[in-house]
Amino acid sequence: MSDSPSSRTKVKRLPERGAYDTELIHSILDESLICHVGFNTDSGPVVIPTIHARVGNTLYLHGSPASRMLRSTPGQEICVTVTIVDGIVAARSAFHHSMNYRSVVVFGVPRVVDDVEERAIGFEAVTEHVIPGRWDEARRPNDKEDRGTKLLALELDEASAKTRSGPPGDDDDDMELDIWAGVIPIAVTAGDPIPAPDLKAGVEMGPSIRGYSKE
Repeated sequence: MSDSPSSRTKVKRLPERGAYDTELIHSILDESLICHVGFNTDSGPVVIPTIHARVGNTLYLHGSPASRMLRSTPGQEICVTVTIVDGIVAARSAFHHSMNYRSVVVFGVPRVVDDVEERAIGFEAVTEHVIPGRWDEARRPNDKEDRGTKLLALELDEASAKTRSGPPGDDDDDMELDIWAGVIPIAVTAGDPIPAPDLKAGVEMGPSIRGYSKE
């Protein structure tokens, strides 16, 4: 990945919020639990949410071979986006209300992963992205499940981040208004695990579930 933006990834609206360094882009992709994939179909453009995982400079997307996204996207340009909301910004004026956020946009042409070893790497990465440590606790995919899953790989060669942080940016004329202004923090937290209703008695949680947290 280059730290220099392309014509498509360069942030044009509020360019001071744009960021192009690899470490930041990777960290946002890794923290976000879900992404949205935009692509074209015969009936028009479509955006689909799905699970993703990053390994090095490669982003993996997986799903059923019958999925419209998995059937349509190989060989065509797609756009993958993730967004993490960190806070709601309450300003004195309605105009300056905003959100603190971290987002990433990725452009590229995905490829179908057929190599057996890379598929195993991709499946493990997706599992570990959702629940770190779970791959070693759960049953691995069998041949039927492997055949029933399609895996796409998208190189992170064309990506950018856009972020906002900090307090509201009210106009000077509004500073003396008796209206509260500030930031309401927003965070994703994990609750207590709920066992499956058909879980056998005496089966304890593994370390990946017992210690799960998502800051």
